Formats: sequence, C-alpha cells, structure tokens
Amino acid sequence: METETKTSTLLKDLISGLVVFLVALPLCLGVALASNAPLMSGILAGIIGGIIVGLLSGSHTSVSGPAAGLTAVVAAQIALLDGSFESFLLVVFLAGVIQVVIGLLQAGSIAEFFPTSVIKGLLCAIGIILILKQIPHLFGHDKDPDGEMSFQQPDHENTFSELLAMTGDLHWGASIVGIASLVLLVLYGRISFFKKLNIPGPLIAVLFGTGIKFAYDHFMPGTNWQIEASHLVQLPIAGSISEFTGFMTMADFSQIANPVIYTGAITVALVASLETLLNLEAVDKLDPQQRTSPPNRELVAQGAGNMVGGLIGAIPVTSVIIRSSVNIHSGGRTKAAAIFHGFLLLICVSMLPQILNQIPLSCLAAILILTGVKLASPQLFKQMWRGGWNEFIPFIVTTSAIVLTDLLIGILIGLGVSIAFILKSSLRRPIRRIMEKHISGNVLRIQLANQVTFLNRGALNRVFDEIQDGEQVLIDASQTDYIDPDVRHLIHEFDEITAPARGITVSLVGFKHDYEFENKVQYVDYSSRDVQEKMSPAQALQLMLDGNERFQSGRQISRNLGRQVSSTAGGQFPIAVVLSCIDSRTPAELIFDMGLGDIFSVRVAGNVTSPQVLGSMEYGCSQAGSKLLLVVGHTRCGAVTAAVDLACSHQNATEATGCEHIDSIVDEVEHSIDESIIERVSKSQADQKNEIVDDVARMNVQHTVDKIREVSTVLRNMEINREIAIVGAMYDVSTGQVDVITPSIA
Repeated sequence: METETKTSTLLKDLISGLVVFLVALPLCLGVALASNAPLMSGILAGIIGGIIVGLLSGSHTSVSGPAAGLTAVVAAQIALLDGSFESFLLVVFLAGVIQVVIGLLQAGSIAEFFPTSVIKGLLCAIGIILILKQIPHLFGHDKDPDGEMSFQQPDHENTFSELLAMTGDLHWGASIVGIASLVLLVLYGRISFFKKLNIPGPLIAVLFGTGIKFAYDHFMPGTNWQIEASHLVQLPIAGSISEFTGFMTMADFSQIANPVIYTGAITVALVASLETLLNLEAVDKLDPQQRTSPPNRELVAQGAGNMVGGLIGAIPVTSVIIRSSVNIHSGGRTKAAAIFHGFLLLICVSMLPQILNQIPLSCLAAILILTGVKLASPQLFKQMWRGGWNEFIPFIVTTSAIVLTDLLIGILIGLGVSIAFILKSSLRRPIRRIMEKHISGNVLRIQLANQVTFLNRGALNRVFDEIQDGEQVLIDASQTDYIDPDVRHLIHEFDEITAPARGITVSLVGFKHDYEFENKVQYVDYSSRDVQEKMSPAQALQLMLDGNERFQSGRQISRNLGRQVSSTAGGQFPIAVVLSCIDSRTPAELIFDMGLGDIFSVRVAGNVTSPQVLGSMEYGCSQAGSKLLLVVGHTRCGAVTAAVDLACSHQNATEATGCEHIDSIVDEVEHSIDESIIERVSKSQADQKNEIVDDVARMNVQHTVDKIREVSTVLRNMEINREIAIVGAMYDVSTGQVDVITPSIA
C-alpha cells in the first residue's frame, strides 16, 4: 500500500510538473523581454528555479523561476551598467551570495511579521492581475509580453488601457482557441467522463488548443484564422547542443571593483528575498496539506540558484506564486513537480523547441485566467469581509495597490495600512479600565497593555484626568512586557504628585524592578473586621450577586491571593455563610467571585439541613459575624433527581444505592415531593423530567430556608433583629446565573 501511495504521488507530481512547464514557457520569455534581457536568460532562470532551487528548497509546493516582480529592478540595473548584461550577471551572482548569507544568519523569519490580510491581499491581487493581463492574450492580442505583471507596461500602455486596445486587435483564430480552452477547463471538473481520465484539465486544454491550431494550418492555410508565430510560444531555436550552450553567458568579474555592482546586488538580494518570503508564506496557505516551508533554507536555495544563474547567464529567480498556484491546482504533492518542470524546460528547450513553438498563447492564457479566478475567488472576499474592517481594509488596499502599481510597492502600501490600524488600536486601547466592586469598596483597575509606548502617553494621561477625586486606583502592569520611559515618568508623576493632591489612593502591581516602581496595594481586598461591622445584610447580598454577575461575564476581580493568605492568617471576618450542594459544578467562591476569608462555605448533597449543618451556620453568623445566610440550590441536581426517582419507585434509598447514610438526605428532599410531582413524572417525557427536577430543587431551597427559621432560634432571632438575612437562591448550571427565590423577612 505504501509503494502504491508513493507511485500515485509521483505520478501526480510528474503530471503537475508538465502543466507547470507548459505555463512557465511563455512566462520565462515574457519576464526576460520585459526586463530588457536576452530571451534565453529567462529560460535559464526557469531551469535553475526548477532544478537547483527545487533540489535545495524545503518547500513541497513552491516553484521558482524568473520573477515578474523584479522586471523593473532588472531593467533599471542593466541600464545603470550601460546595457552590459554580462556586468549585470555579476550583480545576480553577488545577490545570490548575499541571500545565502541572509539565510545562514536565520533572518528569513521576517515574513512572519507580515499580517495575514496582506498575504491574502497578495494572493488576491496576483489572481486579478492574471485575469486582467491574460484576457488580451486569450483573444490573440499579444502586444504586451506574457509574464509582464506591472500596471505600467513597457509599451506605454497600462493594464486597463491594454484591455481597451485589444478591441481593435482581435485575432479570431486565437480567440476561438482561447475561449474553447477556457470552456473546456470550466467543464472539465464537472463532467464525470473527464474525471475518469485522471489527467489535469490544463494538459488536455493544451493538447486541444494545439490540435485546433494544426487544423487551421491544414484546412485554412493563408486565411485570417491561421495562427501566426506572433501568437504562439516563441522559443529561441538552437541547431545543436553546442549552439544551445552558446546562449549561456558568463558574469563579467572584471567589474568587481565597480560600486554600482554592489548597490545593485544589495537591491536585487533584498527585493528578491522579500518577494520570495512573501510568496512562500502565500503558497503555504494554498497548500491543501497546510505544510510549512522553512524560510531560511529557502533563502539559501534561492541564493544558490542566483549564484549559478550569474555564472551561466540567467536573470534573478524567486519563488513565484503563478507557477506555484498552478502546481497546487494541478495536483502537485511534493517538490518533485518543481524539479521535473525544470528538467522538462532543459530537455525540451534544447531538443524540441519547434514542437513547443506550436502551442497557442491563447490556450495558455485560458489556464492562467482560471488560476486567477481561484486565487481571487468571491469566497476570499467574503471571508475577509467577515473578519471586520481591521482585516478587510488592509486586504482590499493591498489588493488594489498591487494591481495598480507592482508587487513590491503594493505590499509596502498594504503593510503601511496594516501598521496604521495597529497604531490606531494601540492608541485607542492602550489600557483597560475596570471598576471592581471589592468587599471594602470600589477600586478602579487600570490594566496596561502588553506594550505601552510613547504613542500611548496621551491616552493614559486622559485616563488619569478622568479619575474622580478620592477614588481608589490600581495600576496593573502584570501583563505588560514593556513600558516606554515617557509613560513611566507619567505614572511616577501621577503617583507621587497628582494623586495625593486630589485625594486619590494609588496602588501599583506587576511593575518590573527595573522600572523603579514600588509595587503596593493600599486598599483592602478581603473582608476585614472593619468591613464586616459596617456592612448590612442587604449590602452583603448585593455584593454576592455582583460577584455572580462578574462570574457570568468573565470579569472576575484580579486578586493577589498571596497577599490575602498573609492578611487573613490572623483571623477571619466573612460577610456570608453559603449553604450549597456538594455538586462539583457549584463552588461558592467561584460562582460568587469571592476571595480568601470572604465567606463560610457549607456544602452537603441536596443543600439540606442537619444538626451539624445548623451548628456550622449558627457559628458563622452569631460568633463569626456573617451578615448573610444564603441557601443555594441548583438546576440538574443529582441529589434531587435521585430523590424524585426513589419517590416515584417507592424504594428505600439505602437499598437502591447501597449507601448506608444517604437516607437522611433523601428524606429531607422528599419533603418537597408530593403526589402531584410523582404524577407529573409518570406522565412526562424524558426531556420534561429536568424541568420537574428543577421545580423540586426550588421547593427544596424554600423548605431548607423554612426549616432553618423553624429549628434554629438563634438564626431566626438574628433575622428578626435585622442582624442577618436568610435568603434562598437557585444557580443555573447552564448559564452560571444565580437568582434569588426566597426574599428575606428582615
């Protein structure tokens, strides 16, 4: 099975490599032509990108070759060297050396700092450019070189004006081939007969289009339908191997002392490296298996390729999205596809140029247009729109900028917009302001962001100005890695000068020792004797409910538990006694967002009373000073469910469960179960039983509250004298909400 899998994968790679080869042919020639370089230099770059870079690269799906994004750079560098292509090859060689050094220095991770919205904008832009640039070729208008991707074209047209210009220069024979090929590609994946062939649609389209071209030649010679050489692939033809090798050119090392060489090498190396890294990131996002390519190894591979290119006469290579996306969409699985495409270029260009020169450009344009549609799909726009303005605007700006300028300028514009959004977010929200309701009173917690720079100084100063006189303020830097010196000075000034003058008490936590701040907490964040004595039963209940609201919303108070441990070691002054069930989903300290020393927690199955439970509650209220006795039942209670089941089956709890001491709990709960409940259960569906159990749990809370008042004279009198409140509540295990169901009589 493993051998079959490897064989199947290799076959897919070979077929994909063939499709990439067919698409790469005109692109190699077009990029060379747009760069004002010899045509064969583009072919050699394609061969090197496939074989040399393919062998050294760690990417599974990326395909390298001459870069359309470098055409302007290459043309400018050749012009600076007085048109000497041999001198420019030295630039290419040294650029490769620089790329190898960059890769060995592990500097390839720079691409990780580019936002996803920019990378997806790059993919979308390439797709749109492919569609716009290939539409003229689809209809036989081949004035602009195939592979030239800039908005402003060498023929003084631009992407949009070229579309208008083609209306007066249509070739009907080429148009029929292009449109028929496009229709074939669209239908290919939707017709079961074609699916059974297990051959990529682009390959079928090339054979189909070339067949129509031969039909024109045979049946319509000399007519306007016949496709001339200007509308076909145009490879340089060598009469022999020696004539082919004669196309190769050696770098002119006599120019090694020319400073223009070094500035050109640095420019080419940096632009080629950036384009490679961004393309690599984008290609990995297209990979169906979502594999990650090592960027540093890729830079070394690209550098090695450019060093070889400088020695044999090739223009610079980079990872190329067009070839790579065609590879992925054609079923390429490993880098064998890229390597095979390189060998095909070498063999076919050197031995079979006459055959390749029969392929219509309009047929290849159909393949590239469909690739563009896949890259710039409507689903991509919908996905980015759903991500919100912070993602969509950088995405659409990047896309538009690349389409209207070129790849490098467009990416830099998109990156600038993304940075602007980051700065805007940082300026608007350098901090979080949270009003915390502690036991001792309200505390305004100012939580600083992970990075607080000088840009945040104004916003933080406004926050300080808005603090009310006499407030308790906590400045929390526990989540902060860096604070700018200007901001540290502002905090020092507020703490030592402004706050004392306005009666504001400032606490500081989480500040690093290097910042020369003294971490201090100047408010009581636990229940002390003074807090307990001043609190009324109604205030205690409200504090508990406020804590539950924080628990539901995920805004729990930030507590220094270590400080609470030491502060409560000498005694406890809780504000409430909570009688709740032992259910693992109902820890009172968590659901009421309380700290150490704030509550007595009494837990027993079914939240029922017993002499031991009553004794604990009496001690908590009459001796320890708690102001609230809160009985908390909960939905989906296991103890109540068991009691209902036993009541309906008229079984003994000990006999049914095997537990020796459970009868006392079940007997207490069964006080809330009468014949009407049993009848409801007998008539209910399975999904209705939970509602009945929850009703019994509520009645059980009421029964427990009534029994406390009935049995405990101490607690009843304390409630009558308004020293405490006895309250029943229900906790919903599905929402986290606590609702009071039995108001106090106090």
